[in-house]
Amino acid sequence: MTAPLAVDIDGTLTGPERALDPRALAALGEWAGPVVIATGKALPYPVALCEFAGRPIAVVAENGGVVCIGADAAADGEGELVVEGDREAAQAVADDYTDAGAGRDLGWGALDIVNRWRETEVAVSRASPVEPLRELAAERGLDVVDTGFAYHVKSPAVDKGRALRTAADRLGLEGEDFVAIGDSENDAAAFQAAGRSFAVANADATAKRAADSVTEAAYSEGFLEALAGVEGER
Repeated sequence: MTAPLAVDIDGTLTGPERALDPRALAALGEWAGPVVIATGKALPYPVALCEFAGRPIAVVAENGGVVCIGADAAADGEGELVVEGDREAAQAVADDYTDAGAGRDLGWGALDIVNRWRETEVAVSRASPVEPLRELAAERGLDVVDTGFAYHVKSPAVDKGRALRTAADRLGLEGEDFVAIGDSENDAAAFQAAGRSFAVANADATAKRAADSVTEAAYSEGFLEALAGVEGER
């Protein structure tokens, strides 16, 4: 069987300007094995990506807070949505962070579509100061993860590795069956859960340390390089 993939979006399937590489989209659609899109984005984004790539819905969203497996992907033929985390506590951190006296905001403007559909966490722009955010999160027992595109306030019990194992189980697989590809510290847990892992060349230091291999190419070029390497080993 062609190896199942667990693939990040931003910085992995995209270029540096966050535009999705059409070659990466085509490669996802053509991959013969199962594919799980594992991202820090809210659920609608990876679900749409599965749809546009012509793949069954198999998604890890919100850094592991949400797992969605469509009926056409699930081993038992029954779709399932698993939601874990503490959005209420994350929102409380965000409210403290943006208190009027602090002079801070989440950085997304009045139309905050970044957080509009989030169910388990809150994302803050990387243009906003992170240390006060970390301090406030720690007071409520929460973590802040830097995905390279935003700071995410989330439960420490939630990560992509745990969620990948959940998704794998619903697909009738094991986490160790997967090849994971990503670019940031939130991918490190998925790398540990997977049987093989690649960090693309633009990945942060945490992801590179956790990965089995680091590609020579960056962004989507690195993703395509990783796929070629996996295919070459078959």
